[in-house]
Amino acid sequence: MQEMLLYITRSLVEDPDAVEVEQLEEDGDLVFEITVGEDDLGRVIGRGGRVANAIRTVAKAAAVREERRVLVDILD
Repeated sequence: MQEMLLYITRSLVEDPDAVEVEQLEEDGDLVFEITVGEDDLGRVIGRGGRVANAIRTVAKAAAVREERRVLVDILD
């Protein structure tokens, strides 16, 4: 799932080398923290958070297979 988030995020930004996806586990939940370059933050969040919500939806759909709860945070 981490590789999927990395692929999706890198395809959205202008500087794909600056993208990092870190996987953490908190209280049995998977937490993915996405870090992008300063100039690409708006591209990943999108207007009104639409792109960020779409990324979270894809991650949650992929988590159904693993029967886990997934949280995706976009760090600035």
